[in-house]
Amino acid sequence: MEKTSVPGVYRRGSRYVFTYRYRGRQHWRSAATLAEARRQKHELEADVARGEHRELGRLTFGDYAREWIDLYQGRTSRGLRESTRRGYRQALEDRAIPFFDRVRPLRLAEIEPRDVKAYVVWLCDEKAQGKRLADRTIRTNLAPVQALLATAVEEGVIRSNPALGVRVARRDAVPAAGSDERELRKALSRDELARLLGAIEEHWRLFFELLAHTGLRIGEAVELRWSDIDFGATPTLHVRRQFYQGEIGVPKTRHGVRHIPLSTGMARALWQRQGAPDELVFTGMRGTRVQRDNLWRRVLKPAARETGVEWVGFHTFRHTCASLLFGAGKNVKQVQEWLGHHDPGFTLRTYVHLVDGGLGDADFLDTLVAPDSRRNPAADTADLATVA
Repeated sequence: MEKTSVPGVYRRGSRYVFTYRYRGRQHWRSAATLAEARRQKHELEADVARGEHRELGRLTFGDYAREWIDLYQGRTSRGLRESTRRGYRQALEDRAIPFFDRVRPLRLAEIEPRDVKAYVVWLCDEKAQGKRLADRTIRTNLAPVQALLATAVEEGVIRSNPALGVRVARRDAVPAAGSDERELRKALSRDELARLLGAIEEHWRLFFELLAHTGLRIGEAVELRWSDIDFGATPTLHVRRQFYQGEIGVPKTRHGVRHIPLSTGMARALWQRQGAPDELVFTGMRGTRVQRDNLWRRVLKPAARETGVEWVGFHTFRHTCASLLFGAGKNVKQVQEWLGHHDPGFTLRTYVHLVDGGLGDADFLDTLVAPDSRRNPAADTADLATVA
């Protein structure tokens, strides 16, 4: 190696190498030019002096991910559900680890924001995935990567979180060319709902009517028990639990625990089927727990196809409930509490297309502003003509 004019920087062949000390040990780096070597050396020494330097380890994304998922406790005081841990683990093994270890092989400390964005683009690539992933599925696969990288920053494995600010654009909110407007709003009209319910076999009709009445999530509906229904003077359905990924648990957030009023007709229909307090309200034909996949394949899908609304899914009834509530004059706050959303802003963003945006006429202002001058409409018309 040849000495250069910069102390600690040497020339070796066509490159320039330099030294710096970190935790009592000497480390070497290289650069293509003398100026670049000088700049890197000064930056590294400054980072070490501030305590901000982290060595680029040999740890791969997959190595860190598999250890992280076993120990991760969540980022809130409520901790991490085991069902969520299983979902995170599957998302990491199926997509994140293959991408960061093979498709775009990088050490954990080498991952940059553009690499995380590339991961999102890869998830959106139908050819790479073999099918079109829904926006929700893409967000589900991005979530553990964001949490993992945040933990890596906290543990000093990486200096900054490259996933900060990375978002998934809502492709599902934009209708494809030629698509029906109803696919965009994902809510059934009253006529469509009536036809669909009429096509569903009698054993299951009340189940789907309840979904449209209450906006329950499918996991909340299949875990509903008779003790959750109050048949008093004001019939009410209490949402306390859900069945998700094979486990019974409380709703994901405190807003999911809610009390939904029941119509007289719905309360009467449920009363006529009432069972023991701890029994499930709805069961399969053999009295076992409702299996959502079987219910979709054997009941909902055939009825949807028969009535020309093939796009319908379980969540469509939740959207339909929101549509009916707004149509009945409920405000955003009321709909938020009815559906169990965490805040009315989310409800508004999700269902803004269902809220009447028409301005209407301005005649109502006549009763509020200078009402005495609005007693004779004919005189008003004449006055306007005179002004004109």
